Amino acid sequence: MEDPKPQIELLEARLGHQFGKRDLLLSALTHRSLKQPLGAGNNERLEFLGDAVLGLVVGEALFNDHPEWQEGELTRVRAQLVSRRHLGEVARAIGLGQFLLLNKNEEKAGLREKATVLSNCMEAVIAALYLDGGLDRVREFAHKRILAEAERHLAEELRAGQSLGNFKSALQELLQGLQLGSPVYQLKSAIGPDHRKQFQVEVSLCPVAGSPGQMLARGHGSTKKAAEQEAARLALHQVQRGMEHASTSGTGEGASRK
Repeated sequence: MEDPKPQIELLEARLGHQFGKRDLLLSALTHRSLKQPLGAGNNERLEFLGDAVLGLVVGEALFNDHPEWQEGELTRVRAQLVSRRHLGEVARAIGLGQFLLLNKNEEKAGLREKATVLSNCMEAVIAALYLDGGLDRVREFAHKRILAEAERHLAEELRAGQSLGNFKSALQELLQGLQLGSPVYQLKSAIGPDHRKQFQVEVSLCPVAGSPGQMLARGHGSTKKAAEQEAARLALHQVQRGMEHASTSGTGEGASRK
């Protein structure tokens, strides 16, 4: 797209907000492949902020909407709602791809419709909403586009005992998004009689094939699958806390982004 300005009003209508600072929105739409004039930026920094803001808003909504849920349920549903897959779907639903600013080579490569690019851009747009309109604007957009039917559907799956993609999927997506490698699970022990056996599973980060990797967490459960889920839940919490610590210390921008 050579000049997005004539169509910005259309995107603003879909976002439910008229920007006072449209340059914020234009930056959110600018892929890093597009060379910008000195002083102008792409959407990478905004993506980082949008990830944090979205996590807060979705977590707040789930906490208020479902007082019966414990930490595990809240974490599982939030992971699905802020996942690349779901944000990519939201981006497609509002036609975000048509507003992306890319260089010609990336345009030809079909980057405009790539789920990862769309989800990253969606996070950047959420950051722009926050900076221009505050948390209330983000809440309005999130309730209408990100939560809405998806939250109700996930709540129904949870009540039916379904896995929602589970902690293992959430951990793998987070680690791969951070380009840290993949989680590897190893059964460490299985103790007790068959009808009361307790399993211990260790999850490690293996960035290089054949490497023993860094141990992230250990989980226990009455089945191997349950122990893997618990290990993944603890590891997910550990990685997220590390991201939060890095970002507050001012050194974690690159490591904290999905």
